[in-house]
Amino acid sequence: MLLALMNPAQAAPPSTLAQALDAAWQRTQAGAAAQGQQLRARAEQQAANSWLAAPPALTFSQRDDRWQGKHGTQEREVGIVLPLRLPGQRASNQAAAQAELGRAEMTLTVDRLQLAGQLRELAWSLASLQAESQSAQTQSSYLQALSLDVERRVSSGDLAPSDGLAAQGERLAAAAEALAAAQRLQAERLRWTSLTGLAADDVDASEVRRAGNAAFSAESHPALALAAQAVELARRQLEAAFGNRSDAPELNLGYRSDRSEFGQPNQGSMVIGLRLPLGNDARNKPLQAVAQSALDSALAEQHRLRLTLAADQAAAASAVQAAMAQIELQRQRASLLHQRRQLFEKSFQAGQSALPDLLQAGHSAAQADVDLARQTAALGAAHARLLQAEGVLP
Repeated sequence: MLLALMNPAQAAPPSTLAQALDAAWQRTQAGAAAQGQQLRARAEQQAANSWLAAPPALTFSQRDDRWQGKHGTQEREVGIVLPLRLPGQRASNQAAAQAELGRAEMTLTVDRLQLAGQLRELAWSLASLQAESQSAQTQSSYLQALSLDVERRVSSGDLAPSDGLAAQGERLAAAAEALAAAQRLQAERLRWTSLTGLAADDVDASEVRRAGNAAFSAESHPALALAAQAVELARRQLEAAFGNRSDAPELNLGYRSDRSEFGQPNQGSMVIGLRLPLGNDARNKPLQAVAQSALDSALAEQHRLRLTLAADQAAAASAVQAAMAQIELQRQRASLLHQRRQLFEKSFQAGQSALPDLLQAGHSAAQADVDLARQTAALGAAHARLLQAEGVLP
């Protein structure tokens, strides 16, 4: 949890990871490509709803004998050509367009999940670095106080000057480490703000894993749902390929005006024509083979993804269990090393142990605090990765 380093009475409520995801989504335009795909799918759906296979076309023709007998013979015809869909073609194209729209909508969800994964990793990296920085600052303050006490005892003759120099050296080393830890934390904060536009000190990265997630299935993962949509689209496109046996038939509706010679009245008549292209294997089989290959590839990808997601979820669940066990061990270790440092402090104050022994005990206790802080953040990150593996959005 990343809490604001300010007066709690004045601090604003921390932003949730869901709010950070919304902010990053708007800031980075992460779903721009998927939104474009969705617009294209809607346009294809509108085109599939039409009864025409292609836009209509206007035709105009004129015939006369001005270059032959010059008797005034004239024939004019104006009409419209309507490309018609084959029986069942409109329904198959509508189904394919609907499947394309479903895939585009699911792509948006998958893109948001991928962005959520980046935010989860960055948030818990911030938590780890913040804990390390706090531990380093605590150790620096401890060695500052110890150095002052050693200098006082050196001045009174209780300790050798070399002990004062050793204490000063440890104090400077701890201060340098505190500065380095603060710099690493600041760099990570800038990355967070660049991605989300939010302050890094006001984000609560913790997430509650719902009880129902214990039986979470890989089938519910958005990535697998997207793969299922890809399979459905490929299947519908294959059906459309088999239904598209030839080019679209054309209905020609027109009006013809005839005149036999000069001085004769024009005679009008309606024109109705039908053009029926003939399909053949040379045209149809390559299209059907491409559609079948796309379906086979989509099914293979769906199977591969199902196995991968199941393995990822099992590994993430195992990592959570391991992190829980490790944090308990680190907590016990830190407690023991702190007790050891306290014993050396009492012994040093009584003049029964040397300063190097106290410094070593203090260093071990400080390192145990850092390790515990890292493991605490690692447990939170493991929970976040499990949610990510399960496909759960913040």
